[in-house]
Amino acid sequence: FIALSFFLFQITAKAAVIFVTLQYNVTIPATEEQSSETISLYHYGIKDLATIFFYMLVAIIIHAIIQEYVLDKINRKMHFSKTKHSKFNESGQLSAFYLFSCVWGTSILVSENYISDPTSLWRDYPHTLIPFQMKFFYILQLAYWFHAFPELYFQKTKKEDIFRQIVYIGLYLFHIAGAYLLNLTHLGLVLLVLHYFVEFLFHISRLFYFSDERYQKGFSLWAVLFVLGRLLTLILSVLTFGFGLARAEDQQLNFSTGNFNILAVRISVLASICMAQAFMMWKFINFQLRRWREHSSSQPQSVKKKFVTPKGKTSRKER
Repeated sequence: FIALSFFLFQITAKAAVIFVTLQYNVTIPATEEQSSETISLYHYGIKDLATIFFYMLVAIIIHAIIQEYVLDKINRKMHFSKTKHSKFNESGQLSAFYLFSCVWGTSILVSENYISDPTSLWRDYPHTLIPFQMKFFYILQLAYWFHAFPELYFQKTKKEDIFRQIVYIGLYLFHIAGAYLLNLTHLGLVLLVLHYFVEFLFHISRLFYFSDERYQKGFSLWAVLFVLGRLLTLILSVLTFGFGLARAEDQQLNFSTGNFNILAVRISVLASICMAQAFMMWKFINFQLRRWREHSSSQPQSVKKKFVTPKGKTSRKER
């Protein structure tokens, strides 16, 4: 509200524009083959940090609204323990964000025909000029994950969980910012939507599990899609860097044109993606093993309770 109120005064209006609106727009005149309307595309620059900062504050406000008016009311009715309380809040916030990002990202993929034409992931690289929705999507993604750092303090995260959360947030920021700065926005958008859909299924399944611990079907479906998502991520990455960009004519580093299509960058980015997928698979295997141990340890107890008879009494079979 304070930033928007700056538009009322001529002196502060120029500064407010940098924070609220997207910068670095380029107007492309219409051609005879295209429509008669001009097209506005965007590239990135240092002023994007101000826009990210503003929408980071917006994300903090929205986080507080969801927490107070939705999650806290459900917590009061369900009477969760402290451990379940924190996990329920985490899944509630992330499921809302993942759902919003999936719907928005999918609409961009459909409108830009990235799904029907996979070669658009590497064709005409570098993708220095992107549509308004694409840039706004990346700005909000960076703003949301930057807002997660102060939320560690606001949510009073336990000391033993802080390092895990910082690594979790840092991986998102590293890969999203890398796709944005290296002009790999097409591939980054596809991989983000794919990853967010799998993560949304996990967190929504955990919300149902907290309401009824007998609910396990969602985790089974998530486990299958998680593995398929990792495989599809690797396939798309290898196709983009190993075949698409590797066969491009221009493979010289040029900061002025935004071309980072050189062998060292391709290997580094592909290695980073592979390491992230391996790290998530390692966490996934540990999670599945822990669930299997908990299930196997609880099963003998239930069998024992079922067949043990009171002392001094003979069972029906013995009689």
